[in-house]
Amino acid sequence: MSLTEATHFYDPETGARYPLDVARWCSDTGGYLMVEPLAGISKDEIDTRVKSLWRYKAALPLDIPNPVTLGEGCTPLVEKKFRGKTVLFKLEWFSPTCSFKDKGASVMVSYLKHLGVPAILEDSSGNGGAAISAYGAAAGMKVRILTPAHAQPAKIAQMRIFGAEVQLVPGPRDATEREALKQADEIFYASHNWHPFFLEGTKMTAYELWEDLNFKAPDNVIVPAGAGSNIMGCGMGFAELLAAGQIDKMPKIFGVQPANCAPIAKCFDAGVDELVETAISSTIAEGASIKFPVRLKPVLSAIRKSEGKMVTVAEDKIMAALLDLAEMGLFVEPTSAIAAAAIDQLLEAGDIREHETTVVLLSGGGLKAASFITEYLSK
Repeated sequence: MSLTEATHFYDPETGARYPLDVARWCSDTGGYLMVEPLAGISKDEIDTRVKSLWRYKAALPLDIPNPVTLGEGCTPLVEKKFRGKTVLFKLEWFSPTCSFKDKGASVMVSYLKHLGVPAILEDSSGNGGAAISAYGAAAGMKVRILTPAHAQPAKIAQMRIFGAEVQLVPGPRDATEREALKQADEIFYASHNWHPFFLEGTKMTAYELWEDLNFKAPDNVIVPAGAGSNIMGCGMGFAELLAAGQIDKMPKIFGVQPANCAPIAKCFDAGVDELVETAISSTIAEGASIKFPVRLKPVLSAIRKSEGKMVTVAEDKIMAALLDLAEMGLFVEPTSAIAAAAIDQLLEAGDIREHETTVVLLSGGGLKAASFITEYLSK
């Protein structure tokens, strides 16, 4: 599809539409943007010669002839018995920078490179910054990353080794985003929480699962959630496949947040689309520590349309799940472990059933949290 054809960015609040051939990250009124819904693809449109998410490039809203790719996507899907229940774990840390954020970074950076953007700014608690640093380096772009001063050292090291300018911001995670918004006038703000093309990358997880499961959708997908880009990605991807007649129904999407920081879950439980008062405290799942999710409404919409739900898990449950996964040979960071921690709760409530095909997204590897894990084991 060319840049001049029908697909546009749009602002869900105002209905304003914007062409794709102009680099922008928000609407004229400062609202978040989405890409207009797409028609999806058939299995015949998969480029099977390509062993990355770019095998599904026909599902993107425009043609990017020279993508910035490091082999992201096509991550393993392994069947395991977890606490006696059979589930499929999607190992998203089998990615160039060891997290699912590589999918969004590859597509977003490819798009911005295609438009000639020379330098980009990102704010991140770690994984997003590492991914955008790597793909920015591969694209020959200058990259500036703002990250909390308390971020995991391994993640900061990743950003720096890729040549990014890293600024450590004191205070909580939202202070980092506020600082990035101040700097967005001087350098293009390529935020994984704001830019719609990042979601065009995360939606490829749905396409991968569809192909992995012999071109069928799973019954359930359990997703760790901070800002909710994986929830929206699954919602978008499976909705496209449904529109294209490639699947019979949407899988139920279950978003999981740490109980100590669960604004999306609180809104879901209240049945509203606006932020409600939520008690926030520190959590070991730092990648899910987002107080003010930018795209709250579409995240909630994706959950509700799938007939799924949001759930929360306590800190001790997160650590227990991390250790149980490790006993099976799966070493994840705490943010990933929240998805596994929710399995028992969902089974006991009857939200998922033993005979159903349930996929659990494990979004980042344990080496991301090496300092935390080392300190825990030393105790």
